[in-house]
Amino acid sequence: MDVLFITSVAAVVADPPLSRKLFIEALGLPLEGEGEGYYSSGNIPGSRHFGLWPLSQAAEACFGTAEWPGDRVVPQASIEFEVADADAVTAAGAELQRAGFELLHPARTEPWGQTVARLLTTDGLIVGISYAPALHDARGDDQR
Repeated sequence: MDVLFITSVAAVVADPPLSRKLFIEALGLPLEGEGEGYYSSGNIPGSRHFGLWPLSQAAEACFGTAEWPGDRVVPQASIEFEVADADAVTAAGAELQRAGFELLHPARTEPWGQTVARLLTTDGLIVGISYAPALHDARGDDQR
């Protein structure tokens, strides 16, 4: 697997309004979003993407339901690593499975165009292998 860069980091939050109070109001981060949903920014120096991911939306993305399964550790954060293309996401997912890791879901393309496969660590970290076309410029620059 050839990781090009960190795609995104997001805190998985059980109380979105309280988290927004900390990250937006107290820390002054330029996060944008709507209502109780996902808030994020690609304009924080040193980060391509930082977000506040409501637990219900993380559950929906990983399991197709708004409730996090009771038999799984509740995640505290998500980190995604970028690879060269959608086929590399599929290959990376298979590589992780061969290494003994259980995927939450295999490679799939989300409605916004990102292809991602995810797993959950025993420590409560959602780890994604991603290809987000918007993060690759037309010159093929992976910006390592």
